[in-house]
Formats: sequence, structure tokens, C-alpha cells
Amino acid sequence: MLTVRDLNDLRASIAGWRAEGARIALVPTMGALHAGHMALIEAARRPGTRVVASIFVNPKQFGPNEDLSRYPRREGADARMLAEAGCDLLWLPSVETMYPAGFATTISVAGVSDHFDGAARPGHFDGVATVVTKLFHQVGPDAAYFGEKDYQQLAVIRRFAADLNLPVEIVGVPTQREDDGLALSSRNIYLDETERARAVALPRALGVATRAIGRGEPVESVLDDARRALEGAGFVIDYVALADAETLAPDPEPGRPRRLLAAARMGQTRLIDNVPVE
Repeated sequence: MLTVRDLNDLRASIAGWRAEGARIALVPTMGALHAGHMALIEAARRPGTRVVASIFVNPKQFGPNEDLSRYPRREGADARMLAEAGCDLLWLPSVETMYPAGFATTISVAGVSDHFDGAARPGHFDGVATVVTKLFHQVGPDAAYFGEKDYQQLAVIRRFAADLNLPVEIVGVPTQREDDGLALSSRNIYLDETERARAVALPRALGVATRAIGRGEPVESVLDDARRALEGAGFVIDYVALADAETLAPDPEPGRPRRLLAAARMGQTRLIDNVPVE
């Protein structure tokens, strides 16, 4: 696996692969990698494809009271995991490369980013959209792979890629989970033993709610039950909501695909999860 820190070197490597007829796949990450990220690498690996993973802890998607300084950074271990998973190139841009002096451009995606994490974390999705747009221009991938665990992020990326006519296939990869159902996340390491045991209430509450909605039970009553279950487990809730799976509009119209989404804090750790609703 190549490890590249200079943008000209990145472009030269990719140009060489292009000349050989290779397809380029990108897996953007912020590091602190786990099995969920490796599932993205595995999904990206195809015959004739070169896989590029990026690691960049993006300051523009952290709010003033969020955990940028605490976010885990473990470049060496991450690089070993990527190499073992069959990644071809690790792109490690600096903050100065991503946001040089005088940087003044922001990508903002209306509608799909208005609710849920967009409301709870103002400016977050502007930071996501801006950095991912830059990565697309730096790498020039044919396809980019994102986990469905960050479902609203995936919807935002799909929206701006379509709106800007970017020639990139956006591929969502199903959420990877622990044996007890907790979604894999780099932030799970912040949970102490007691919090980790309680955290499983999040996927369980979503599972119960999804089945109840599928049976035709009243949505608001089902969501209230889910909120009570989470609060009983010790969570402080940001939101539990049913949304249109494409537009993320609350209160989806009948017949539209739907997604149940939740964000809640266990101690100092904010966890998110989501599941499809049939």
C-alpha cells in the first residue's frame, strides 16, 4: 500500500493507474478505523479497481463544543489495517492542504441537512459536504463508499453529488454491528463498561419500534415508547424520528421509503443509529 501526503504525488499515482485502465474507488474516513471501515474497503475491492482510503480529521465538521481534540488518532494502526484489508493507497492530507490560507468556500446542502443532526449540530453537514467535495476533486474516483450508519451524511452526499453532476457513484454500505447489535463507531471507545452495557438499548429500541410501525401501530405512540426505553436505559435523547429515506423530510408520505433515525448521549458519548422501515 502506498502512503501519500502530497497532492501532486496523489494525482501522479492515480494518473498512472488510470493509464493502465484501472477503476478508482474512494473510501473517505476520519481514522480510528474498525470493522465497519473494513467493510467499506471490502465493498470497494473489485477486479480492475484500485482502492484509495483517506484519513483526515476534518475540523470543519466539529462544532465549538464537540470533541475534535479528543477524536482518536492512530495513524500507524489504521495504516496496518488498511494494508491488510487490501487498500492500494492511503491519502493523508494535512489541514494546510485541505484548507490553505485564505480558504473561503463552503458547500451547503439545503433540505436534506435541515433536520436531525443538521439541527442538533449546526454547520456539521456544511463541513462534511465541503471536505468530501474536495476529496472527490483530489482523487477523481469512479465510486465512493460510505456507511449507512451515518445515514443523513450519506443522504447529503448523494444530494450534492447529483445536484453538481459529479461523475461519482455514491455507494452506501450496510451498518456493521457488534454481536449485541450496537452499531460500530469510532466513538464507542469513549464508553465505559457500564455505559457500553446500557448502550445496546439504542439498537434494541429501534428494532422494537420498526416492527411496531410495520404492524401499523401509530407512529407517534411508537416513537414515544422508544424514547421512554432510551431514557430508562440512561440516554439523553437528541431525536428519535421517522423520515423519508431519500429526502430526510419528517413525516414521510404514505408509500415512500422510510428510515427510523435516532441520536442520543450515553454519558459524554453521542451515539447515532438508524434502520429501514418497511
